[in-house]
Amino acid sequence: MRLGSGVRGVVFLAASVGFACRAAPPEAAAPDRSASAVDAPATERAERELVDVFVGGADGYPAYRIPALLATRRGTLLAFAEGRATLDDHARNDLVLKRSFDGGRTWGELIAVAEAGANALNNPCAVELPDTGRVLLVFQRYPAAHGEYGVEPGFDGERVCRTLLAHSDDDGATWSTPREITRDVKRGAPVTSIASGPGVGLVKRRAPHAGRVVVPFNQGPANQWKVYAAFSDDQGATWRMGAVAPESAEPGVANEVQMAELADGSLVLDARSFSGARCRKLARSVDGGATWSALVDEPELVDPSCMAALLAFELDGELLLLHSGPESATKRELGTLRASRDGGSTWPLTLPIHPAGFAYSALAPLDATHVGCLFERDGYAALAFTRISLEPLRR
Repeated sequence: MRLGSGVRGVVFLAASVGFACRAAPPEAAAPDRSASAVDAPATERAERELVDVFVGGADGYPAYRIPALLATRRGTLLAFAEGRATLDDHARNDLVLKRSFDGGRTWGELIAVAEAGANALNNPCAVELPDTGRVLLVFQRYPAAHGEYGVEPGFDGERVCRTLLAHSDDDGATWSTPREITRDVKRGAPVTSIASGPGVGLVKRRAPHAGRVVVPFNQGPANQWKVYAAFSDDQGATWRMGAVAPESAEPGVANEVQMAELADGSLVLDARSFSGARCRKLARSVDGGATWSALVDEPELVDPSCMAALLAFELDGELLLLHSGPESATKRELGTLRASRDGGSTWPLTLPIHPAGFAYSALAPLDATHVGCLFERDGYAALAFTRISLEPLRR
């Protein structure tokens, strides 16, 4: 569905503009930033270089949304997005990709990963198999004119949300024909919609279940979402799904979710709060995503009801949990990187990313002291990439 030619460029921090958000819970005051927060150097705060990777109206698509970012073992950065006819969630979306071979400083031409005509492809969630370098991409196909509020339960029929899996063996240059895995990752009635991520999955490095491929999911019906993991123990050939994370005493609904592995082999999930307190919801798994502890609110991670990124990053031998998202309880703005040294129990360390409009984001490791962030900026005008130095977080 590409409509025209593209441009790309480098921009710098700009003033905030308006947002077009999904429904959000009632307003609540944001907690104070920790006194132990770490600030980036003044020059980095004032002028962090941004590279626009996907720009609305360029490369044949009027709009782009929903970033996913993957760093492959060969050093290639893969930036995924939904190329849309409009900003609507189900607007004849295709899945598109751009690649960088220099740490995100420049990006290649747009690659169409998957197209579905009048239907909508949503929620790209990527993961690389470390032994082979194969990249898996999990996503959904929604029927034309029937988004997550209009699809039906079950596995057959025209109004069913389906999950597809494609793979690439050449760092994203070419892709397999997608195959359907809906019955493996979706429950029957009353479940209607499901969504992978969006963002990235992971491959467990530690016991239990070392080598397991884990993809985060949520399931409908709309406004009754639950979060869970789907996983494969045979390199993506077959899939199973775990139990949904139980609700806790705090009221509220969790959806769009990311997961990371901790040093002890357990998993932590970080979910968007669609209703309830204006903060992220966390849970833990000690069995590779098969079951989860009850969801709990994390007041240090404020949330205006927006997808956010989660990444486990080893810095000087210490495993940090990194979270990127808006540092606001009411607006999608003030993009901030938060870090935890204790597996997500506390989040005292902060680095600024982008002070203006900041919505969905994705993180990927670049080298021993840098991560990359791909994010929706300034009223969804573009998906921009920036490099973030973790030097201020070193002990």
